[in-house]
Parts: sequence; C-alpha cells; structure tokens
Amino acid sequence: MHKAWIAAGLALAWVGAAQAAEVKLRILETTDVHMNLLSYDYYQDKPTDQYGLARTISLIKAARAEAPNSLLFDNGDLLQGNPLGDLVAKVRPLQDGQIHPAYKVMNQLAYDAANLGNHEFNYGLPFLQRALKGANFPYVNANIYRADAPDQHAFTPYILLKRELVDADGKKHPITIGVIGFAPPQILQWDKANLEGKVLVRDIVATAQKYVPEMRAKGAQLVVAIPHSGFEKGEVGMLAENAVSKLAEVPGIDAILFGHAHAEFPSPAFASYPKVDAARGTINGVAAVMPGRWGDHLGVVDFRLDNASGSWKVLSSQSSIRPIFDRAAKQSLAAADPLVEQAIGAEHAQTLDYVRNKVAFSSAPIYSYFAQVSDDPSVQIVSNAQTAYVKRAMQGTDYEKYPVLSAAAPFKSGGRQGWAYYTDIPAGPLAIKHMADLYIYPNTLKAMLLTGAEVQEWLEMSAGQFRQIAPQGPAQQPLVNDAFPSYNFDTIDGVAYELDLTQPAKYDAKGAVAAAGANRVKNLRFAGQPIDPAAKFIVATNNYRAFGGGNFPALNASKVVLDAPDENRQVLVEYLALVNTLTPGGQVNPTADGNWKIRPVPGVRMAFTSGSGGIRYLANHPGIKLEKDNGDGSALYTLGE
Repeated sequence: MHKAWIAAGLALAWVGAAQAAEVKLRILETTDVHMNLLSYDYYQDKPTDQYGLARTISLIKAARAEAPNSLLFDNGDLLQGNPLGDLVAKVRPLQDGQIHPAYKVMNQLAYDAANLGNHEFNYGLPFLQRALKGANFPYVNANIYRADAPDQHAFTPYILLKRELVDADGKKHPITIGVIGFAPPQILQWDKANLEGKVLVRDIVATAQKYVPEMRAKGAQLVVAIPHSGFEKGEVGMLAENAVSKLAEVPGIDAILFGHAHAEFPSPAFASYPKVDAARGTINGVAAVMPGRWGDHLGVVDFRLDNASGSWKVLSSQSSIRPIFDRAAKQSLAAADPLVEQAIGAEHAQTLDYVRNKVAFSSAPIYSYFAQVSDDPSVQIVSNAQTAYVKRAMQGTDYEKYPVLSAAAPFKSGGRQGWAYYTDIPAGPLAIKHMADLYIYPNTLKAMLLTGAEVQEWLEMSAGQFRQIAPQGPAQQPLVNDAFPSYNFDTIDGVAYELDLTQPAKYDAKGAVAAAGANRVKNLRFAGQPIDPAAKFIVATNNYRAFGGGNFPALNASKVVLDAPDENRQVLVEYLALVNTLTPGGQVNPTADGNWKIRPVPGVRMAFTSGSGGIRYLANHPGIKLEKDNGDGSALYTLGE
C-alpha cells in the first residue's frame, strides 16, 4: 500500500512536469500620445515623420509578429494635446454615442487595457466619461476616489486578465495577469475647476501597497503596474508626482509601464539612477519601460516565464524602446500605417479647416528660440492678451484699483521634445493653428491678488531655471538647467527687472528655500520705481500655476480673485480678433518689450543650446551670439562677452 502511494505520487509528479512549461511573453506600451494619432504637425500645418501613433502602429504590428504571446497597454495622456483633441472636446464636441477618434484607431489595435493620465481630466469629467464609453478595452485607476463616497473608486482600480500563453511546442497555458493604474495626485491642483468636490486622489505607492497583495490573493500570477508617473532620482515623499522609484519597491509588481515625463527608459540618461540596470531595463529588479511621447517610441518588455513550481515565475526580463525615427541619421524607421487615416480622415480634415481660420495679421515674426534667455515675442503676445482680458474683467469690481501684471512661460522650447519643437510663425496672417502653437495647453485664465513681495518670490522661483554663474570661473559656462521645465519659467510683464545669476537659486524645484540669503531678482520696478513689497497687484496666469502647479511660493487657490472659465488660448484668439478690428490692416505687433534681462557677467560667455532655426533671427538679439551650428537641428549660442 505504501509503495502504491509512492508510485501514484511519482506518476502525478511526472504529469505535472510534463505540463510545466517555459514561455515567452511580450508586453507593449504606448504613452503620452496626446492626440498625435496621425503623423501631422497641426501647428506647422504639415506632415512629420518624427512622431504619431500611425507610425508606432507599424512597430506594434512588427513586435507582435515576432512574439507568440503579447499584450498591449496605453498609459494615458491620450485625449488632449493638439488641435484634433480640442476639436473633439470644444469645437465639435463629442456627443453621446459617438466614438472618440482616439478609440476609432485604438479599438482596431485590440489594446488589452489602458490607464488614465493627468491630461485626461483637462476637458472635465463629463467629457472623459463620454469618451471612455467608446473604448473597447478596460481602463484602470486605483488612486482616484469619489469625493461623495471616499471609500469608492471613481474608476475600476485594477483588472485580472485571463489569457492563454503558447509555449515553443504550441501548447497553451492559462495565466491571470493583474493590471493596476495610477494618476498623479496633483490632478487636484492642475484641474481644480474640473475636479474639486468630485474626486479625491491618494498616494500612488500607498495605493499599490494596498491593492497589489489583493490582486495576488485574487489570482494574479503576473502584476503589471501602469503609473502615469515619472522617475525622479532623489527622495520621493507622500503624494509624489513622480513615484516610480518607490513603486518599484512594492513587493509583487513584475512590470512597470510608466510615462508622464516624456522621457525614454531604458536609456543612458538613467544609468546613474539608484537601483537601475540600464542594460536589462529594470528598476530595483523590476522590469520597466517608458517610451517617450507622441508615439515616437514603442515600449517593449520581454519576459521568460516558467510554471514548473505550480505557479508562474519570472525567469528573466528585458526591456527596450523602439524608435520610429533615427535622430542621428535623420530618417524614418517606421512607415505610417494607413489604418489611422482611414479611421479618422474626416476628423483630420475638420481639424485642418479649424486651424486654418485667420484671426489677425502679425507685423513681425513670432518665435520662441530664445524664450528661455531673453524677453520673447511668443511669450509677450500671450501676456498682452492676458493683461487685456483681466483689465476688462476687473472693471467695476473692488479690484479695479490694483495694477494688472501678467505671468507667462515658454511652452515650446526644444529639449526633450526635439530641436524642431519651437514656435516659429512668420510675419503675416495669424490663424487658429498659430494660437494652438503659442499656447499648447487647454489651461483656463486665472488672476491672483498678490503683494509686491510675493511677486518678487514668484520671480525668484522662476529664476531657478538658470545655473549659477561663477564670475571667476571658465570663460564659457552653461546657462540653462535643462531639468527645469520651461513651462515653469514664468516671466512677469508690467514690471521691469534683471537677473543676477552669480547668485545661487533661492528655491529648489519643490519650492523649498535652498539659499535663504540669495536674491537673483534685481532692480525690480513698477512704473519706474522700486516695487513696494506691501503694494498689491493683480497677476494674470493660468489654472495650473494659480492652483499650485510648479510649487511656486505663496501661489495657491486662496489668492485667486478671478476664476475665469475661458481658456488662455481663447483669450489669445479674442485679443487678436479685437486688435484685428481696431488697427489698420488688423495688424498686431508681437515684438517683446524688453522688460527683463539677464545681467552680463564680465569675462564670461553664458552658453545655451536651442534650435538652429533661431540663427536667422540673431539680428534681433545683439546680445546673443552663435557659437556653433551642431548640424542636428540644434545650435550652441552664448550670452555675454
């Protein structure tokens, strides 16, 4: 009897071994598409081969053909980002029962699941909910809750996908794959008007720590986390925007498909980050990938899995990103798939009609090549429009007596978006497409009541964009801190000031005081006189800044005195339309007024890289010199001697 039991046990063991298998599984990710479905630049009104989901689709099809088992996920920031997105949300609003153009395309690709990004909330919850009904694949988000029922999720927190994996012998093996999504907690600041009182957002890592064990307990044999969140090198605290480093420490997660930062992982840029294996593409041993933005890369994670132990185990992983464009050789690596044009050709044509509508006539070119180092026409025209709007809005109110200033930042400034990513509008007709070029985000206009001292600190925070210059240092020194987002480099019109970069930055990126005695902002004046720290000003800005975006000191909702519903972009359109009716020929002059400048440092040339397209405008900037055309679309320039 005892021997029979042994024989039976050996037989069962043999059967189990026969059923055990090693299989390969490929996971694919798109992220931060921002409605760049076609390879078309609506701002320049011409095709492009450097981005667009149409080209990524070619990579998706090729990657699927190479692997017997694959899943495809999207990580959000899909529904907003260019005039096509605006058309569907604002100009020809999506109606109940209609399919959003993004899903007309993506449904044909059979995505397995998707996550929500922060920009999904830019057009409000009703629009988002209407759009999501058209997706033939599930969406997940675990850290957004209903404000009226704080224990209830606003969206499905996670899903368990039942799939079959095929091994090398053609045998099928069932597996349950858990998928969980996260959004940055900062959406409550960035889209306060759309979300306040409607949702609550909790910490990404704490949420993962709660739900990953639950997913495992419910049968998830492989867990894929999709955070719309970036990867920061330093310490990550509660409610962090970029929480991937800590998320990788949560037990039970097998893959992290991240995004939000528009960066590329794995890549040499992350090689020095803690717990990163840049060759394998892991963070703390967890497979991870971030495929850029706008469909310019496809994220790929290849797993070797084994179930010999009775449950699926990860034997190894390899992460990689596949580009659609070779930046060095300047050539396309992926053809545009005709699927997209066939699916959304009508919406594309409607978008072109929309963006080509003329609103005014510019007497001078508008460009942003030097917006980070000198007063700039692309920022100036936005400030002029904001000032005019707020002055009208303040009439007849208790705030009419206060001077109106305007804060604006350059949005298109190359860098991680590529050396062609600048505003460059020739003198002549200005159309809607140019408004979307000048102001790429659907922000809404706000105005804040601030003191002169708070205006000074606003500018001190903004001046953190620059590196400190050593007067006795090398003859050429780098000027711009590339890690500082250009959209946080606010300049303020209505006052005059200079920046002394021999001083250290007063604030760090999180708005904490880094050098209490530092003072980069010099000679700050209003109406020709030193600014009174106690004087009060109305400052026009956008909802992102007014509600705490960028961590600027003293800027929060309590200071808002004008909570306008109008988009900053529409404010610009209306301003130019008004100018069009009031000036001969409808001409607007966007030339910068030179209200701020960087103080020269004797003996030092302050160097910065910008698009080589700026070379033709150097005559307008006698303080800027060309050092070298790099031949890749960028050029090295210097300020100073």
